[in-house]
Amino acid sequence: MGNDAAMSSTGGLLDPNTLRDGLVRIGGAIATGDDAALNRYFACQGKQMTMEDNMSNSARGIKESTPRRSFFSRLGGMIVLGAAALVPRPLRAEAAAEKSGDANWPGMLKGRHKQLVDAYQINGGFPLGFVNYFLQPNEAANESATGVIILRHGALPLALDHAMWEKYKIGETFKVNDPETKLPANKNPYFQPKPGVLGNDDIAIDRLLARGVIFGACAVALREQARRLSGNAGVTAEKAAKEFAANIIPGITVIPSGVWGVNRAQEAGCTYCAGG
Repeated sequence: MGNDAAMSSTGGLLDPNTLRDGLVRIGGAIATGDDAALNRYFACQGKQMTMEDNMSNSARGIKESTPRRSFFSRLGGMIVLGAAALVPRPLRAEAAAEKSGDANWPGMLKGRHKQLVDAYQINGGFPLGFVNYFLQPNEAANESATGVIILRHGALPLALDHAMWEKYKIGETFKVNDPETKLPANKNPYFQPKPGVLGNDDIAIDRLLARGVIFGACAVALREQARRLSGNAGVTAEKAAKEFAANIIPGITVIPSGVWGVNRAQEAGCTYCAGG
């Protein structure tokens, strides 16, 4: 068929649905060696196999049956695969993005300056500080700028709200202390903290979101951290993953994977900064 349009016996273009259906039916018949089904299909299409063809097929005898069926099975499989290729479907990454968030993330970024911070560990909140200290000089100089931060791998818990930190003992597991109590954090210490608790109030996640910073949370890390932390709450990994997904801080987008997001942010014009 190549790149040429498929033609009907009358010379007209075949409807794509008709072509797809036909290929699937032919493939199934060939794969099973069902000559009768083939004859019925071609008869419907005005291409009835001739009597000589049928006699020739019968004359080959039982001796050829096994190799013939093996060949037809392979050919049928190729035809079915070819028919499946005619069915439009999104790329895997795009399909994942539809389930996890926006396939066009991070979208059109505003401003002359654009910086991506790739956070793969909580790292004492430094990734949040990096975004802030990229924005501050640009804001002071009245320069337009957009910050993007990806929370992946060990930094994924930063995307979760207070309830998840408490229930799944995230502070204890990740050795993160609440700067207010100096004890293992039973709430997300970087989300809605009391004034003065963090060294710089402007690195708080809610404040960064309010300033237009774009956050992406890795769906792969979400599932992995759910598996890791599920035992802390006495639930299955599947239940933990569902709870995590339902308790992402509003304004943060779950994306197919962190490295996918690193690529997309740079394609959108961001320079790269390792967040640690």
